[in-house]
Amino acid sequence: MRRVFRQLVPAVLALMCSACSFGSQSLAKDSPPLFDLEEPLDLREEPKDEPQRAALDPASFTGVTTSDARQSLDALEAEPEGVLVARIVENSPADAAGLEVGDLLLEANVDGRIIALHWPSEWRKLEVDTAPGRTIDVLLDRAGVDVKASLVTALRVHSAEREATERFREDDRVGVVVRTATEVEARAANLGPGGGAVIVGLARGSPWRKDGLVYGDLVTVVRGESCAHPEVLFEAIRTTDEDATLALDVLRAGERLRFEAHVSRRESELHEFSIPLLYSYSNDRGHRETSVLFGLYQHESTKAAWKTRVLWFITFSGGDSDRLEEEQS
Repeated sequence: MRRVFRQLVPAVLALMCSACSFGSQSLAKDSPPLFDLEEPLDLREEPKDEPQRAALDPASFTGVTTSDARQSLDALEAEPEGVLVARIVENSPADAAGLEVGDLLLEANVDGRIIALHWPSEWRKLEVDTAPGRTIDVLLDRAGVDVKASLVTALRVHSAEREATERFREDDRVGVVVRTATEVEARAANLGPGGGAVIVGLARGSPWRKDGLVYGDLVTVVRGESCAHPEVLFEAIRTTDEDATLALDVLRAGERLRFEAHVSRRESELHEFSIPLLYSYSNDRGHRETSVLFGLYQHESTKAAWKTRVLWFITFSGGDSDRLEEEQS
């Protein structure tokens, strides 16, 4: 009997250590994706407005192609300081002014009006708004040194290259998917091409549905600030208190609307509870498991099926069949 006891104690201790270590798994760092976020298929395609774009005034030409200045993942949720020069067209106004690839454009001055630059759409809006033959004075950062330059806009002969729209998703407080506006949409909203935030997806539980926002709405102004990039909208969502609303100006089918949009937060639920050896419960996205008294009773269930085991070897299971129930006449 003593030998049996000596053999049983290590086994029990091992079971207890195993049970205790079960709850020591690292916690999730990010929330799971929202299961009820809906993105209509027709809104996943690039808008077919090339004929309308070709009919737009081509506006002025500087020869500068800019890109997002944020370089690291840590900076992706911060407003960039300046826009990065990604390309200079040879013999263009920017080339003549001495601009170089890698320069960081910080601000522009047109007729005494100083424009701080944070997003590529702001430089494109500058090209659209400035008539050919006008001077743009720029302040730029070149390898940590401030440099001033002046360029004279030229008449654009051909339309700028079409820029593909980008999609961005917010899962934490609203449940929304947006994309950048096309040049046609942006210029109709007085934004630079690539700016704005067009709603192309909403969670079924999103507070914006109750507020009246719908698919296709183009957010143009957030808290009085021009929405030059979807990140302007997302930063406002992140910093809005739960009991406050977010002022949004929206363009819908040519009509300008104002909304006081609410934000929410993630629901919380119990994922796991255990008393070593006596009781354990876990719930992982609808997959539930319960165990009692060394596994004498175990129950497991999902949305489609369930299984119960008693005394380690008596098992019952069931779930959905491969047919629908017949309607009773």
